[in-house]
Amino acid sequence: MSINIHPIGNIQTPYKEKFAIPRQPGLAKSAIGEITFSKEFNDPNYLRGIEQFSHVWLLFHFHQTAEKGHSPLVRPPRLGGNQKQGVFATRSTFRPNSIGMSVVEFAEVSYKNKQLVLAVQGVDLLDGTPILDIKPYVPYADSQPQALGGIAQHEPELMTVIFSKQAREQLDQLTSRYPRLKSLISEVLSQDPRPAYHQNSHSDKSYGMTLYDLNIQWRVINQQNVVDTIQKI
Repeated sequence: MSINIHPIGNIQTPYKEKFAIPRQPGLAKSAIGEITFSKEFNDPNYLRGIEQFSHVWLLFHFHQTAEKGHSPLVRPPRLGGNQKQGVFATRSTFRPNSIGMSVVEFAEVSYKNKQLVLAVQGVDLLDGTPILDIKPYVPYADSQPQALGGIAQHEPELMTVIFSKQAREQLDQLTSRYPRLKSLISEVLSQDPRPAYHQNSHSDKSYGMTLYDLNIQWRVINQQNVVDTIQKI
């Protein structure tokens, strides 16, 4: 049996590429996403009452990895990228039906120029990701404090993030346009987005990521992320 699913809209986020997107939602609270609804669902009645909930679930399509297929076994970053685990025992993006789910914080609903938009924060989705469904987060049913998290039982250790003099000056010039930029960069880099096999490396390698229309270059020095430059692409 085949099932046809049509996206209800797309989400715009700061993340223009897969690299450096937090591996779970809520880790970068300054990451704002705006869901723009397609014509069929561009009706405020679809979101009536959603402001009663502090968080919502997003079901979405891993559109950039869907064509790459899947495998029964994957290499989770939590296991250093060397050990394998069943795909259904992970949150790998390479899945049989390429469906993802994230719980995010509700921000606001707007309807301007006849366009319905739902803003959420703490997103971990690539810019342009198709949204399949939205459901309210219900604490008494969805929160399970005694649940076991397997290989992801504990939160990852955070790294210190330092901005060079040049990066601080560049931030000052961008603050009016991106008021959350410093927090967003710090939250993303504190998660250590490097590939797992690089995380024990002591080389002075330079890394780069794209947020909005900006290229951020940084290095890892003494297990601290040092942001060197923040430049427009």
